Amino acid sequence: MKIDLNCDLGESFGNFKMGNDVEMMKYITSANIACGFHAGDANVMSETVNMAKNAGVALGAHPGFPDLEGFGRRNMTCTSNEIKNYIRYQVGALREFCSFAGVELQHVKPHGNLYVMAMEDDEMAKAILEVISSLGKNVITFALNDSAISNMAKSMGVPVAIEGYGDREHTYNGHIVQIRKGPDEDRTARLTDRAIRLVKEGKVITNEGKDIDLKVQTLCVHGDTFGAADLMKNIREGLEREGVEITAISNFL
Repeated sequence: MKIDLNCDLGESFGNFKMGNDVEMMKYITSANIACGFHAGDANVMSETVNMAKNAGVALGAHPGFPDLEGFGRRNMTCTSNEIKNYIRYQVGALREFCSFAGVELQHVKPHGNLYVMAMEDDEMAKAILEVISSLGKNVITFALNDSAISNMAKSMGVPVAIEGYGDREHTYNGHIVQIRKGPDEDRTARLTDRAIRLVKEGKVITNEGKDIDLKVQTLCVHGDTFGAADLMKNIREGLEREGVEITAISNFL
């Protein structure tokens, strides 16, 4: 049994610092690197690419809406052509940093509300996938279970990895609940147990308390989650104790 562990990184911007990328790199196998629209900048992108390379972590682009003020977590109304250009612009920048560092771009994972909206909108999904498909046949798309992107990617021949979450709730169909919660006494242990069950058994309790089947190939803990590094460390160590191999998605998809 294998699983990829991913995290959204490189989300600092100028003097604004976000997350603990150095610690997260110790526990993940794939990094989703912000490309400057919702977070990140040229210097942070370069530093994060090199950090991932040195840690042996696979690299992915994390393009979002042009929404620095809202951290890409606000809905925007865009044409298909605008979405395509936003994706090309951001992925192109990240891919150039990868090329300069001598590493391949493994995947693309849209960020925030661009990600969530596209999972429910065929037109947005098609626009995103048309750009990703032009990057090469081996570039993987991260998507939610039974979503517009995951379903359309299969029909378009774009490799797709189904994503689950170690730090967010899931809905009845395996989609993400955006609400982020702060600390509580047993939070890390509880979320760790839930993540291990999700990976090992393909089951998770939804935000409404229903037990559902959910098969995932990559598991995310967001970089801006409270205690993200400790949570990912516990999840990784717990999975390894259960005999699960932790490796980049391109090694087994």
